[in-house]
Amino acid sequence: MLGSYFKIAFKNLRVRPLRTWLTILGIVIGVFLIFSLLSLSEGLKEAIMSELRMMGGNLIFVMPGDMSDMITTFIGGMEISNSDIEAIARAPGVDRVITMPWSAEVARYEDSSKMVLLVGSDWRESLDVLQTDMGWNLTGGSWPIPGRSEVIVGSLVPVDIFKGLEVGDRLNIKGRLFNVIGILRSIGSKQDDMMVYMDLDNFKAITGKRKGAQAIMVRVMDNWSVDEVADNIRFELEETRRRRRDDNAPSFSILTSDTASDMVGNVMGIIQLAIVGFASIALLVGGIGIMNTMYTSVYERIKEIGILKAIGARKSSIVAIFLIESGIIGLIGGIGGIILGVGMAKIIEIYADIHPTFYIRASITPGLILFGLAFSFGVGCASGYFPARHAANFKPVDALRYE
Repeated sequence: MLGSYFKIAFKNLRVRPLRTWLTILGIVIGVFLIFSLLSLSEGLKEAIMSELRMMGGNLIFVMPGDMSDMITTFIGGMEISNSDIEAIARAPGVDRVITMPWSAEVARYEDSSKMVLLVGSDWRESLDVLQTDMGWNLTGGSWPIPGRSEVIVGSLVPVDIFKGLEVGDRLNIKGRLFNVIGILRSIGSKQDDMMVYMDLDNFKAITGKRKGAQAIMVRVMDNWSVDEVADNIRFELEETRRRRRDDNAPSFSILTSDTASDMVGNVMGIIQLAIVGFASIALLVGGIGIMNTMYTSVYERIKEIGILKAIGARKSSIVAIFLIESGIIGLIGGIGGIILGVGMAKIIEIYADIHPTFYIRASITPGLILFGLAFSFGVGCASGYFPARHAANFKPVDALRYE
């Protein structure tokens, strides 16, 4: 019996192909928007989370400004002051404090001059933390020796900034020559992969920047709770500012791997919810199109409905035929939307690889595909329900006499 319903549904869809495909197009657009945006947002979330997972569980980051307004923080050039750095070092449970200031400077390689982002770090204090806790590795060369005029470069520097740069080459930065001693394996973000890293003393000599830092990395002592040490750091910073009576000092944010992961998860969850909400508007329009098509189909087939009821078809059978028909429209639209969504997501992924902004991977999972198909089929069935009920309520005598 069910097979007969499907045959009738497919037959009716083939009778008026133009109207059917225009109706399907409305569903295609809605599913395309939902699928492509969800796959990209999920891929971005996974990229950020994988980068956070590289951050060791015994590390704490202290950043200037409020994490809820990081754009203002970075544009405003806010920094952690030297007195704040000393307060962080005094906090119980702090094993090591590593400052990581950065500055944009012009570097020259052979005949090419480019703006690069220099990062200073005290190699004596930071190298083992970067390797052990942050998971940094080299694709070539060796780690720098503290005090020497040596730099290591991000994995994209020889690709996108100074093409052909190799270990052993030299960079001229503000009149000083630095040996490229190593090339880092990809850290996980394109911004980090395009930086040049040098010893803190060299950084200060080149930039003249001798106080403060835009980021502080803290390693926690063994047998200490990361959350407890984070609270100690917060207390010390607040006490230092209270003693200085500095009410105008910029705010600060303390991040552990857990708090950062929770924050990213919450933000991305809100973004994905908004994506589904906005894209569902397009899908709703498609659903209204299906409903309109099905009502038109009902009135065109009133005599057919009367014949079916006259030979014993029940109301549930009539409803099933029209629901299957509307569900097929939704399902075909879902398949088309998923195919276009995969294509768009992959194009954006390739574009992001070529243009150094973010690492974006389209996360196309079986679960997301099944969700797209089930959602589109459900929208189709829901849109066809009222027309189906309307058709099922026709009286056989009135339907057969209908002109």
